[in-house]
Amino acid sequence: MRITDVQVHLVTLPAAPPYRWRDGLPGSEGKLTAAYLRIVSDEGFDGIAFCARGRILEDLVERRLRPELLGCDPLMREYLWHRIWEIDRIEEFPVYVLGLVDTALWDLAAKAARLPLYKLLGGHRTSLPACASTVTFETTEEFLEVADQCLELGYPAIKLHAWGDARRDAKLCLALRDHVGPDVPLMYDGSAGFDLADAIYVGRALEEANFLWYEEPMREFSIHAHQQLVKSVRVPLLVAETSDGAHMNTADFIAAGCATFVRTSAKYKGGITGAMRTAHLADAFHLRAEVHGSDIENVHLCMAIPNTTYYESLVRTNPVVRESRVDANGLIHAPTAVGIGFESDLERLPWRELVGSD
Repeated sequence: MRITDVQVHLVTLPAAPPYRWRDGLPGSEGKLTAAYLRIVSDEGFDGIAFCARGRILEDLVERRLRPELLGCDPLMREYLWHRIWEIDRIEEFPVYVLGLVDTALWDLAAKAARLPLYKLLGGHRTSLPACASTVTFETTEEFLEVADQCLELGYPAIKLHAWGDARRDAKLCLALRDHVGPDVPLMYDGSAGFDLADAIYVGRALEEANFLWYEEPMREFSIHAHQQLVKSVRVPLLVAETSDGAHMNTADFIAAGCATFVRTSAKYKGGITGAMRTAHLADAFHLRAEVHGSDIENVHLCMAIPNTTYYESLVRTNPVVRESRVDANGLIHAPTAVGIGFESDLERLPWRELVGSD
């Protein structure tokens, strides 16, 4: 089998419903020029990956990726994964671009094998609980109201994205614990908003409130700062979400004693290959590898990775609308379509009339 074409199909996505993250970070955007990367083979199988930054992807495919991929065997994923990392030395790909080729190649391989991706990866489960992962709401009272709705809709756990103000966020976390009681698993994501002093302050509140994990308290450039944080608080840290280097950088966090949980995802860890390497690395140390984000490829990762706890389901609005993938019992279920399943989104695929006819 050989790669015969590498295509970028630009799509315009409508503006997302208004929402925001912590102070200092942009929230929802207007219309987006996104793109699907499509890798076509001479045996009629194609592989697809989605990128929210279509113009950036288009440029990189034209200049670097298409010439590298044409004529290659698409089943030689390890070889091609390393080739992309070699090219990254020159291009410094955005972290969300680094794994797109790999994800598309896994999609192609799963279609050729006539299996859903998670089964090709080995498969571990067919359902997993979903945590309700909030955007940033205006007040503590609104957060508590949203939490009530999430629990009523069947979500078994709640993760907060708050304001990025250490004192205010700490009070929110303590209030939420008092509100929902001792048995609901709670997590907190700092969205890399703190320096060490404020990270310690919030961490001590999370410890008092018995939160399951403390995610991305600081930018992940300084492992030393995370070591100091671990010495100062007893709440488990979840680290290495958006740091460059996939499993390699994650290994440094683990070796430094900073991790009880690590993040993994197709988007930020170099595609499916990098995500699975990260999960296996964590498993070797009896750590959990929590899958970041609610994209369809991450549903497959949730089904394939033994040492993960929750699917992350983003709650953007109040009133809360439960994500369609999550059932009334707060579970997601394994996809049944072959490959990853981008083809189920036929309204958005720009080549939809060609799907299944190559």
